[in-house]
Amino acid sequence: MPTYSNETIARILKSVKTIAMVGVSANPVRPSWFVMKYLQEKGFRVIPVNPGLAGQELLGERVHASLGEIDEPVDMIDIFRNSEAAGEIVDEAIALKDKLGARVIWMQLTVINEEAAARAEAAGFEVVMDRCPKIEYGRLCGDIGFMGVHRRVIDNKRKALGAGRGALSRAPLGSGKGRL
Repeated sequence: MPTYSNETIARILKSVKTIAMVGVSANPVRPSWFVMKYLQEKGFRVIPVNPGLAGQELLGERVHASLGEIDEPVDMIDIFRNSEAAGEIVDEAIALKDKLGARVIWMQLTVINEEAAARAEAAGFEVVMDRCPKIEYGRLCGDIGFMGVHRRVIDNKRKALGAGRGALSRAPLGSGKGRL
């Protein structure tokens, strides 16, 4: 199982603008729903993919039945399915690489498929497994840190604006918390 440096994760998240999220749910208590919502709030365009919800609208975006139905470029494919299903999704992403332009395959927490990752890397994708972009973004930009996680002390006192900014800040100091 590979490890990923903070620099690698930050570089990927800074370079991504549009994400195809495969396996997203319309249920607001499901992790995929709030990951999609969080990433949208951070400025990412998230295109939902779920055959059971195809044609419906989810968080302002039309849901697609498959990656093949997406008719615009995406930077990253985020897989919210189990490890076995990830192989088929990776194969579809490889087949559509030129059409979609994706450069990154991201497999969510507990999603590990070494064979699929090797196929994706051989096809020129960068692969991240067993990680959540919401958690990584929050950890690196300071959204999680302001709650005391990095200090191992939980309190309700927020740091001064701009204090303790992480590696993913896109905004100048003092312009807001939790932005790339």
